[in-house]
Amino acid sequence: MLTVHRVRGVAADDGTVAPGHAVVVDGSRFAAIGPYEELLAEYGQRARVRDWGDGILTPGRFEPDAVALLESAYWPDPREADTLGTDPLTGPALAALDMTDTRWGASARRGLQRLLATGTTALAGPFTHPAVRTAVTRSGIMVITGPPPQPRLAPGAQAGFAILADDETCLATSIEGRLVFRRR
Repeated sequence: MLTVHRVRGVAADDGTVAPGHAVVVDGSRFAAIGPYEELLAEYGQRARVRDWGDGILTPGRFEPDAVALLESAYWPDPREADTLGTDPLTGPALAALDMTDTRWGASARRGLQRLLATGTTALAGPFTHPAVRTAVTRSGIMVITGPPPQPRLAPGAQAGFAILADDETCLATSIEGRLVFRRR
């Protein structure tokens, strides 16, 4: 399915922003990047249009500390906020918990949701804890075990991107063309 993502501007590889530009995503890849009016004229009849207002479309974030964030920290369930708080637990606080595989998997899913909410589309790996590895695999997020990727916003490239507001708040995150996070 074709989707035109209308934004205030698209960030170039050098960090500059092309105002009035948009992107077209076809399946899991970028099909086109250019001025919104031109893309709408070419693709508008057969594409869904998502309007992100004043958002800036950028390459997705790479999280180099993902293993520590997901395998050495517990992300509390909101129902545990009264007793455990809302911040990740590490060290003695983590050691005091009864960490079963089920609890590790649930913690990793909550941690992944927080990472997606920051525009993260790729993580440094590998993950050794089976429940965490399963959660990461099911999320669809890319795991990189070598040098960090050079994200590209170019036709033919994989459509992994974030849409950020002026205050750097992530409005949406897309991995392989799938919207995996949307701020409500």
